[in-house]
Amino acid sequence: MELPAARRLFALEHGFPQPIVAVLADYTPDVELVPIDDVDERMPDLDDWEVLLALHHHHRPWDGLVTTDSGMVRTPESLAVLLQTKLTLVVAMEAGHDMLKATGLLFAYLPGILGRTDPEVAQLWKLQAANRPHVEPWEELRRVAEHGQRDVDGLWAEAQLSHEDFDRDPLGSPSP
Repeated sequence: MELPAARRLFALEHGFPQPIVAVLADYTPDVELVPIDDVDERMPDLDDWEVLLALHHHHRPWDGLVTTDSGMVRTPESLAVLLQTKLTLVVAMEAGHDMLKATGLLFAYLPGILGRTDPEVAQLWKLQAANRPHVEPWEELRRVAEHGQRDVDGLWAEAQLSHEDFDRDPLGSPSP
């Protein structure tokens, strides 16, 4: 069940590049993302479960925490405190020390998370993006042909440019 849009408040564990977060914040007015150091300077020294508990007891109404620490989802204490506090934990899985990847994952998933965050229910969001190899263009053309119930060689012959068209630069000066 999606809840009405309300401005959400999430703490960001250290490492998220603040200049990028600040720029993207202009495009996500429904959320305030606050570095945990700005919540309280002692926060970075707390255990994971203590960070969740501190957010729960803080004077501001925190919706949750965003982190790259995938270990939190394997720690019984963190999961128990998450359930008790009814916060939302957003984990950029397998981002490691690649904070650009973690930030991209966060902002890719953020609109959906914001629309579903419920202060009455603990939530865990595990954000993932696979590092996949490239797709062979010929195989993709084959799939397009099969989808259209066509022969791939016939489709290739029909779609490829002539030598004359291939040699013409679309941005070059027109031929006399």
